[in-house]
Amino acid sequence: MTGPALPLAGRICLVAGASRGLGRGIAGALGAAGATVIVTGRSSEAGPRTDQRPETFEDTAREVEAAGGKGHPYRCNHTRERDVDGLVSWALRRFGRLDCVVDAVWGGNEGYDGERYPDGSGYGTPFWRRPAARLGESFESGVYAQLLLARAVAPAMVQMRSGLIVTVGFDTGSGYLGDVFYDLAKAAMNRLTFAMARELAPFGVTALGLSPGHVLTERVRDAGLGDQTTETPLYAGRAVAALAADRHVARHAGQVLHVADLARAYGFTDRDGSQPGRFSITDEQGGGDVAQG
Repeated sequence: MTGPALPLAGRICLVAGASRGLGRGIAGALGAAGATVIVTGRSSEAGPRTDQRPETFEDTAREVEAAGGKGHPYRCNHTRERDVDGLVSWALRRFGRLDCVVDAVWGGNEGYDGERYPDGSGYGTPFWRRPAARLGESFESGVYAQLLLARAVAPAMVQMRSGLIVTVGFDTGSGYLGDVFYDLAKAAMNRLTFAMARELAPFGVTALGLSPGHVLTERVRDAGLGDQTTETPLYAGRAVAALAADRHVARHAGQVLHVADLARAYGFTDRDGSQPGRFSITDEQGGGDVAQG
């Protein structure tokens, strides 16, 4: 059946960073909408896994299939230009186009146990007491990975004169996210999305940002922080599915959109049928990896 119940039937989507967390939830929601979904990550059944986590991108591909879509797993380190270029070349050879690309890659909190990073510092430790290398890691797994994927998919989308690029991040607004490295990385990701949108808009391609709340990801759950969360990864997934099905999505180009606002605009809910409101982070809350987990 390919009617209104499957608004993304025939669409080719790619979700980067889909082994777990928001990427996994987004891939599943796109599958439930009928899309063909390429899911990528580093944690594989056949090789090393990030932070020794049990989840893999092959698991996610199976979830896409169970939801009603078509799942295609692909191993990719999104901080390596050759890997990213190889992924996009494979996708274009296999499917001929990419209609929607979602970048949920974020490794800035790898090794974080809920209290400390491997270097001994905590979330919100004053910047003068933090190793500067932490900033490089946050930027490499955030804004740099975002740029690599976008520049790899842009030529095909520009040629098609259509396409949607969604970057999962966090709306920094005028506040402070409680940690200098996290705050800088997220702000830079938002600014890159804005800049990309300006350059892509004349060619019919839309780039925008997505800002979830405090999401109940596997990592957050295992850190014992589940009671602080506001929503599941599926909430953001349904937001992306709604955007991908919107023929007028270009009106959102360059913006960082809140999942909660999109839920009310498009009429979707979280897994339990609720519509959680916007999440506001405060310095006192901290938050670690609020977005991707």
